[in-house]
Amino acid sequence: MSRPYRYKLPPWARRCIFIAERVTLPILIFQFIRTILYVTMFDLILLGILIGVLITFYMKWI
Repeated sequence: MSRPYRYKLPPWARRCIFIAERVTLPILIFQFIRTILYVTMFDLILLGILIGVLITFYMKWI
């Protein structure tokens, strides 16, 4: 299977991916602080999902 190449996508899809890359880290930091202050299962799951998304963007898997 070929690796997905983000520049083959339509311009609107590329723009959405670039925006999501820029917004993920501040949301992750906010969620981390919120998880430290108010630990709930929902916050832990959300933090795990955000960490996974950030790693996915960092490793250029999307």
